[in-house]
This record gives sequence, C-alpha cells and structure tokens, in this order.
Amino acid sequence: MSISTISLFFTTLVFTGGPEQAAPHGFLNQPAYSLDRNVRPPVTPYRPQAGDVILFSDANVLWNVLYAIALTGAPGHTGLVVRMEDGRLGIIEAGYNETLWVRLNPLDERLPIYKGILWIRQRKTPVSETESRLLTEYAETINGRRYSVIRLLTQLTPFRTRGPIRTAFLAKPKGYRSTYICSESVLEALVHAGLINAETTRPSATFPRDLFFDQSPNPYINRHPPLACDWEAPAFWNRCNP
Repeated sequence: MSISTISLFFTTLVFTGGPEQAAPHGFLNQPAYSLDRNVRPPVTPYRPQAGDVILFSDANVLWNVLYAIALTGAPGHTGLVVRMEDGRLGIIEAGYNETLWVRLNPLDERLPIYKGILWIRQRKTPVSETESRLLTEYAETINGRRYSVIRLLTQLTPFRTRGPIRTAFLAKPKGYRSTYICSESVLEALVHAGLINAETTRPSATFPRDLFFDQSPNPYINRHPPLACDWEAPAFWNRCNP
C-alpha cells in the first residue's frame, strides 16, 4: 500500500468519523425476492428516506406456528420510515418490539437493536414534501395507540377479512383506527399520503410476507400488490459491511 493510499484512508476516517459513522444506518445488499442471507454485491450504505418499508423476521417458534395457522410465513412484521416532527427519520411500528403498542422511534436507534433479520424495500423515487408531511402526520397521530390483538387473532379464524371473496369487500382502508396490526399501520399511512391506491389496497387482509414478495396466496392481494410499482425489491440489511 502506497503512502498516498494510507494518507487517503486516514483522512477519510478523520472527516467521516470512521466506517460506521459514514453509514450510520447500516448497509444493504442488492435487492432480491429471496429470504436467504447471501451477500449480493455490491453492498452499499443504506440511505433511508421517508416511505421506505422495513420487514422484520425472527426465529421465534410461537410466531412460526401462528404464521402457519394464518397460512402465511416470514417475514412476520413490518414498519414504515417517516420523517419525525423533530426532523429525524423514524420508523412507525404497530407491535413494536413484540409489545401491545404502536411506537414511533428514531430509525438509527431502532435498526441496530433488532435481534432478528431485516430487509428494506426502498422507494424508487423520493416522496414529495407534501407526501412526507402526510406520512409524518399519520405516524405522529397513531403513535401510542394500541396493537389490535383481537384483529390479529381473528386472522387465525374463519371470520378473518382475508379470503378469496371477502377481502375485496371487508378489508378496505379505514383511515385512522383506534388499534392496529403492523401491516395496517404501514398501508393506512401510505394510503393517507396518496402513495398507494386507496381503491385497491386492503390493509387488514395484507400480511408482511405479501409486502415482501409482491405475491400472495390471497387472490385479491395477488392481483393488487400494493408495493409492486414504486418500491424496489427487498434488500437484506447488515449493520456492518460484510
């Protein structure tokens, strides 16, 4: 290694604060509709923006059993990146950290503490200032509301809104709700901001796995995948550059 190369390296560390500070939100592999954790170069720093959808998966046996009963699978949780009122980027999640609450937390604090696996679906084009403001408005309004245990458990029964016929009629956007499951909070916020089609989106019948693959065993959701047009395929997230 030449002296000039060494000098450039240390200069970069001084002015960026080191590799982690240069990528405070971690790194992304190239997008792919795959649940594996293979490195797909080139790996790039994650540059978050409002409207990105984050998908979470862990190895909890109980959740895997519930997924099977509900005729779905991993990933089993999702959240949405929004601009917080203080200007920082945050993530709104219903069922934050397996609690019974909707929480809006700073993104740079949330990503590193998650113990499972993360994928990120980035917006293909940035949202407008108005769209971002509407996402913020929705997230700040529902922050602190309850997680809908009843609606989650209903998804395991014949009375759920997810079905070959009933989804079209029973799972339409509701605007603001008193309680949420995770995919509802994401999709309702995106509908509120005008980023997805309110006529075809079905928040209470769409599972995180549907949002991951843009495909679903539910015929209605399969015909109208809400993220297919304007979001990149899921990119596997790493805290550090592998």
